[in-house]
Amino acid sequence: MEVCNGLRRTLAKARRPAVATHRSVDGAAARGATTMLRNVVQTAAFGVLVGFATLSTARADEPAPPFKPAISDEAATAISQMGKTLHARDLSVTARTVSVYLDEFGQPLHIFHTIKIAARRPDRIAVKFIGDDGRHDLFYDGKAASVFFPDSKKYMTIPASGDIPSALDEIGDKLDLDFPLGVLFAGSPDEVLLDDTMAAWQVGTATVDGIECRHLLFSQKSGIDVELWVEKNDAATPHRLVVTYPLLQGQPSFVAEFTGWTTELPLSDSEFTFEPPADVKKIDPIPAVASGTEGSR
Repeated sequence: MEVCNGLRRTLAKARRPAVATHRSVDGAAARGATTMLRNVVQTAAFGVLVGFATLSTARADEPAPPFKPAISDEAATAISQMGKTLHARDLSVTARTVSVYLDEFGQPLHIFHTIKIAARRPDRIAVKFIGDDGRHDLFYDGKAASVFFPDSKKYMTIPASGDIPSALDEIGDKLDLDFPLGVLFAGSPDEVLLDDTMAAWQVGTATVDGIECRHLLFSQKSGIDVELWVEKNDAATPHRLVVTYPLLQGQPSFVAEFTGWTTELPLSDSEFTFEPPADVKKIDPIPAVASGTEGSR
C-alpha cells in the first residue's frame, strides 16, 4: 500500500479539505487546494525514503537489532480500551474539524468542517460534511456508495463492497473523495494506530468539555505526531484528535473534536441508503487524478 500504511494514508489525506474533488462539481479553488495537498503527501513519502537512503552504510553487514516500540503501559491500556469501545456494532458521533496548511503563497489556511457520522459494522456508513468548502453527503449500504451534493443537486454512485475500510478505499480511488476520520472505523482502530508507532506515552490529563481525559502522544515512524484525548475510564472514548506533520513545510495539522458519541442505539438501514430526490442529476465519476496533475473534461 504505497509508502504509507493504512493509518498514514488516511491521516495524510486529512490535511486536504474533506471535499469531493469531482471537477464538474467543485471550483478551481478547491481543486487547487487538493493539488497542493497531494504534493504535500508526495513530499512526505519522499522525505521518508530519503531519510532511509541517507542512513550510514558503514554497518550494513551487521544484523539490525530487533525494533521494539517504546509504548508506555498507560498508553497501551488506554488505546486497547478505546479499540474495544469503537468496535461497537453501531456508532454515531459528531466531529468538528479544522485542517491547517500553507497555500501556494506560504500563507496558512484553516478549513473548518462539521462532520456527522453514523456507522454499522461491518459494512454500513453515512457521513454528512458541512464546511467552508461546501456540503456533501456520503452513503455506503454494503452494495453501493453514493456522494450527494445538495447545493448543486448532483450525485454520484458506484458499486462498492466489503467492510467499511475497504469501501472507503474504493471511494477514495474511484471518486477522489477522502474521509479523514476513517481510521476510527477500521476493524481494529487500536492496532492500526499502534502499527506505525515508535513511541507512545501519556503526557498528562486534561478536561475536554467537562470530561477528564488522558492526553496521549504517539510518535510515528513516518514522522507524524498523533495526539489523542480519551476519557480516563474503561471506555476510553476519544474526545479530541490532533495530527501534526512536523517534517513538512509549515507543519500542517488536522484537529478533530468529538461530541455525542452513541454506541448502544441500533441504527436502521435507511440511515445508510441514498434515495436521490426527484430534482437531482446523476453525474459520472471521474477517476482520481495522479498526484501533481490536473485532468480536464
